[in-house]
Amino acid sequence: MSTLVGMQLSGRYRLDAQIGAGGMSTVYRAFDVNLERQVAIKLLHREMSADSDQLERFRREARAVAQLSHPHIVGVIDAGEDEARPYIVFEYVEGETLKDRIRELGRLPVDESLAYAIEIARALGCAHAHGIVHRDVKPQNVLIDEEGSAKVTDFGIARSLKDDGLTADGRVLGTTDYVSPEQALGHDVNGQSDIYSLGIVLYEMLTGEVPFGGENQIAVAMKHVREDLPDIQLRRPEVSATLAAVLDRMTDKDLGHRYHDVPSLVADLEEALAIEAARSGTSTGEATAVIRTLPARARRRLPFRMRHSVSLLAVLAIVAAAVAVMLLAGHEAAQNTQRGTGGGRVSAPPPGTRTVSVPRASAHAYDPLGDDQEHNEEASRVVDRDPGTVWTTESYRDGIDGTGKAGVGIYVDAKPQVAAVQLQIQTPQPGFKATIYAAPPGGVPNTVPAGWTKLASGTVNTPDKRFKLDTKGTAYRYYLVWITKLGADTERAEISEIRLFEEKAT
Repeated sequence: MSTLVGMQLSGRYRLDAQIGAGGMSTVYRAFDVNLERQVAIKLLHREMSADSDQLERFRREARAVAQLSHPHIVGVIDAGEDEARPYIVFEYVEGETLKDRIRELGRLPVDESLAYAIEIARALGCAHAHGIVHRDVKPQNVLIDEEGSAKVTDFGIARSLKDDGLTADGRVLGTTDYVSPEQALGHDVNGQSDIYSLGIVLYEMLTGEVPFGGENQIAVAMKHVREDLPDIQLRRPEVSATLAAVLDRMTDKDLGHRYHDVPSLVADLEEALAIEAARSGTSTGEATAVIRTLPARARRRLPFRMRHSVSLLAVLAIVAAAVAVMLLAGHEAAQNTQRGTGGGRVSAPPPGTRTVSVPRASAHAYDPLGDDQEHNEEASRVVDRDPGTVWTTESYRDGIDGTGKAGVGIYVDAKPQVAAVQLQIQTPQPGFKATIYAAPPGGVPNTVPAGWTKLASGTVNTPDKRFKLDTKGTAYRYYLVWITKLGADTERAEISEIRLFEEKAT
């Protein structure tokens, strides 16, 4: 297959170098001459193209991953055939595999291991939400990009939850070092199988070794069926009891005791990361980035200086300013205190207005032109009155417009309705463009702009941007921040707070 280097598939993709090979396909670094960018191409071996089962599995991978858009999943860009050679085009990730990193460093720092486990779990959660089980979760199938972030790849044996769990001849698929007991026995599998395999990956990150060895693959597989994992706290004494308990539950052979779904696993991994970081007082590598994404319930476990990236002098300055504000406007501030979401740090409302109080469940991600998945689980962070938590769009390497979408967004349900006069957006990463829409009580409009009324637009060019809303006195229930263009050199938009203001009653 090395002779294919230099050829151009479908007159568009030039194969520049072989970067991986397997039993049924070879992966190349390639160049898209139309869009002038690097991509990765997985090319099915010619002899496999004649095997209808292998060909269908290859096509299934393209269909499966094409459904998924997530910052921690290597995305599918295109698929096609060239002279009876089927291929899949992926985004190109510059970096190394997680397996390479473990081989290089041995065991990873505890907090970094947890951070990668969280990112992988979030990716699997996206796949499971689309009815896709990976079935081959292993560090070789996790890429670490140049920024240190994990991206799951190689859904080559992925199956829809609606499909039969076995191959036609009953063979067990997957790598036996990480195979779940039920998969080793040839049983049908669901998302719990991926959770088990991720538990084995986490064990390897923490210890530098897989838990079981044997004379052959079958011997290793049977140990997953029959033997308990070696005690992680004996192998890595600094691991907390909380993390040990999470790992035990991830790898429990009894499906009734194992985590039933990824969201519950992610919640416990996030708590464990916060506990580990609080115990050590520091964070390393990718853990630093993941800590910034932890929900408020987990962040409360962190020491102040890890929850707030400000220096002691800055803290003193903030305190001094707060005291001054209280002395000058204590009475006004008391009048403007609102009941509702959170109890975090918020700025004073504009003169003559008051903050619209909304519950945590009022914020919803909005992606009507895509898959309706725009980090929905993070939406409540924009109304929790904690600027330290953020909602982010999914990752768009070529910009939102590069996907064919007109935009993505997030809306606040100001039930029953309110005639808001200003909308405030706080962001740690200004530079994106947004249009503010509103809709009346009733169902949320399922497209933009139909059903929505445009109230304002512009660039969110400061960390604290306020838009004046011209509602003409009309009370609306839904207020949408519709993001149409990302900031320069960014792949996503981030919003920490959205606040609505209405005129103060006289």
